[in-house]
Amino acid sequence: MSFLGYKRADGKVGIRNKILIIAVDECCLGVAKQIGNDDCVILINHYTCMLGGNEESFNQLIYTANNPNVAGVVIIAMGCGSILPSTIIKHIKHKPCYELTISEKKGTLNTIKEGKNIIAKLENHIKSLQKEKCELKDLIIGVKCGGSDTSSGLGSNPVVGAMVDKMIDMGATCIGGELFELIGCEDVLAKRAVNDTVKDKIYKLIANEKNRWGVDGANLETMSVGNSIGGLSTIEEKSLGALHKMGSKPIQDVLQINNEFIETPKQNGFYLSEVSMLCGGAGVNFASLGAQVIVWTSASAGFSNPLVPTIRVSANSKLINDDIDIDVCGLLDGSLKLSDASDMIVDKIISVANGDKTNLEDYAEACMSLVQKDLRVERLLKQTCCK
Repeated sequence: MSFLGYKRADGKVGIRNKILIIAVDECCLGVAKQIGNDDCVILINHYTCMLGGNEESFNQLIYTANNPNVAGVVIIAMGCGSILPSTIIKHIKHKPCYELTISEKKGTLNTIKEGKNIIAKLENHIKSLQKEKCELKDLIIGVKCGGSDTSSGLGSNPVVGAMVDKMIDMGATCIGGELFELIGCEDVLAKRAVNDTVKDKIYKLIANEKNRWGVDGANLETMSVGNSIGGLSTIEEKSLGALHKMGSKPIQDVLQINNEFIETPKQNGFYLSEVSMLCGGAGVNFASLGAQVIVWTSASAGFSNPLVPTIRVSANSKLINDDIDIDVCGLLDGSLKLSDASDMIVDKIISVANGDKTNLEDYAEACMSLVQKDLRVERLLKQTCCK
């Protein structure tokens, strides 16, 4: 099976032609909004323009810019911080990329004027791009859940797991995230590791994620109120439900996202990853790993990412709404078979890859938020965890 996509100069394949505007510090957000239009996606570094020794966000800016759904890039900076556009642009290959430094352009209004001219150039570039026949081996699919309840573990997660197996058999690559929500599933996952190195990473990285969220003095909510109202009692119960969306194929690796490097798939198959359980941050994480589409299981939530189209799947007949792309409620009343339901998702992925919009695409899209680990906690983990 094939689809029609945009072949990039670096060999990757995009399913959308987005202009990515990177505001390297929060002071540039207003300028980015003035420059952008409907074809543009804004990614803002809200942490600060001072790296402070943590390059995790810096790496995500670069890798997201290299996502195949990005056809062109504009990088904006005030000019007084540690991150200059030139430090990013040299890492962005095989696509048009422009830089704007407000202090060099003699102020905000001049920068906006030049920025609009650049967007017009990039739009003309996009008009020249033609779709070509592409193979499923060029497709990377992110897999995540949000707004989970009992219907997730019983319906939407198992059917997405079946879809994962089918897509991998067809040559695609699938990436599962949210290591925190796999706590208690380590032994099951370790049996699927392709080698001992990957097996060790499964145990180590899940343990690290558990410890990050359990630091004394920083007690954090790891199950939402919606999870509990929906019938989930513990993170372990939630994890066993989340596990089902990971399919059954061998695990090629656990892709890390940190201040030193970002790991991306080296071959086709199934991967775990350090993609955040936080929704907006997960969208950027998946984009940085090269995913062109996300499949999202939920009771009713309508998360929508502006750069990576998001297909939502639900099995909750009481909460399902127009935000949901794939209705698999029939799994719970016996009117729909698992194989038929997973075929529905496969068909939707191919349709979206060919250019069809998801239900929420271009509507109410979430912020492209960056998440980064606290390096002080990371130092403690290296000293105390998973020896």
